[in-house]
Amino acid sequence: MGLSPGYGETPLDRDELSALEPHILESFSHPPNKLAIHHLEQRILAAARTRLLEDVDTARLSLDDILTTSFLVHLHEMLFSGIWTWAGALRRTGLNIGVDPHTISTELHTAFGNLGYQASEMVLPARELGIATHAELVRIHPFSDGNGRVTRLMADLVFAAAQHHPHTQEYDWDLDKTEYIRLLRAYDLNRDPMPLSEFISVRTLGE
Repeated sequence: MGLSPGYGETPLDRDELSALEPHILESFSHPPNKLAIHHLEQRILAAARTRLLEDVDTARLSLDDILTTSFLVHLHEMLFSGIWTWAGALRRTGLNIGVDPHTISTELHTAFGNLGYQASEMVLPARELGIATHAELVRIHPFSDGNGRVTRLMADLVFAAAQHHPHTQEYDWDLDKTEYIRLLRAYDLNRDPMPLSEFISVRTLGE
């Protein structure tokens, strides 16, 4: 997904700077802005996504492996460790979005149980299953930061793993951000992933 206009010039605030790993701060001659850190994150994300999709396509990573709290936490740590001190840590504070932090572990356990059932019983096709995973994890908002990126990658992995190997279709996350957020909020109210699934288009690899 694209960055908001002016994002690159935005400096990190005091809390963000204090959450950076010390060696990251030391690698810059002056305090980095959000764009500099974003570039670091995107390089790690791209490499992790490629490697994990290869694991899915070669059956080293299954749908049962992915739909677990332990994998979600590991994925978050994989994407953000070495940059942020909060990598791989479930949220401990309340926000204006997401569930109460004291219920995150229970909510994740229930969500993955339901998604696993929907996968094993083929209640949802692959495309809808990936989006249901994304929407449910965004609703829970398990981490203090990085939720969008880690839950979109979870959706990509679930979608790929639910297809015949190797996967032939992927989500196109280049979309209208305003409508995307509106549909995620609608999911919070009705728990119906279909409108969001219909909104997020799919591309066939090689086309």
